[in-house]
Amino acid sequence: MTSIGPELLVESLSLILYTLVAGALTVGGVLVEQASLQHLGSGEAMIAVWLAVLGGVMLYAGAYGVGYQKVLSQYV
Repeated sequence: MTSIGPELLVESLSLILYTLVAGALTVGGVLVEQASLQHLGSGEAMIAVWLAVLGGVMLYAGAYGVGYQKVLSQYV
């Protein structure tokens, strides 16, 4: 039986952490975009635009910034 080396353990933990952060940012971005649509429907356009921009930044950071550049780059 072989033991897991410290390097492999650190790499695995960082991959899990990055995956969780990417998932949280992406889910948070979707929820903020949904809140933006609800505010737009109720007539609060300024808050809706602000939330739409914030949701877009969160989606970009989660899907591309962390998900693609950190998580997927370790596999390629």
